Amino acid sequence: MEKYKILVVDDESRMRKLVRDFLVKKDFEVIEAGDGAEALDLFFADKEISLVILDVMMPKMDGWEVCREIRSYSKVPIIMLTAKGEERDELLGFELGVDEYISKPFSPKILVARVEAILRRTTGFSADDVLRAGGIEINKAAHQVSIDGQNIDLSYKEFELLTYFVENQGIALSREKILNSVWNYDYFGDARTIDTHVKKLRSKLGEKGEYIKTIWGMGYKFEVDKE
Repeated sequence: MEKYKILVVDDESRMRKLVRDFLVKKDFEVIEAGDGAEALDLFFADKEISLVILDVMMPKMDGWEVCREIRSYSKVPIIMLTAKGEERDELLGFELGVDEYISKPFSPKILVARVEAILRRTTGFSADDVLRAGGIEINKAAHQVSIDGQNIDLSYKEFELLTYFVENQGIALSREKILNSVWNYDYFGDARTIDTHVKKLRSKLGEKGEYIKTIWGMGYKFEVDKE
């Protein structure tokens, strides 16, 4: 399988090592930069970078400046890391064309899952055609779902919705984000469509439907209950 190259930019060497170790375990190639200026030098010297993980708070040149510079030349996916978690920062990030926004502290496993999901969306990357979570198994190639070994019948959108939830375990997903990702940006229907599909999906999943948690006033989160 082709190795995807990830540029990790953070002024904290421990953070870079943590992220790098998890990415390398998943067979990604990783290059590192300790500040924004070095990041731009590396990015423009290497045309094979598939994704950039970029810290906001850095010396010399912060993540926003780096993002602006990259975006003026490239549409490469960018994940921003920040310790602030302020909504205005998040909005600025999306205005600049950031693909994902993750607040520190974060789970490296969740970060890697986001990397894989973005690359699947943008490059056709496939880490695994079979997803598993809490007794649910999704075979993406065969478009089949089973629960504890028993196949269940899902509509196309129910399948896409469940796959999106499982690929984004532990992440709070707004209705708008789900609409944009599962129904795509050209869908002009009502966000309540999601609630209807979630209700049907929960019903078909039986007791596993409890993994889809409602976040009141926002959306949903898929989380397997720990024993």
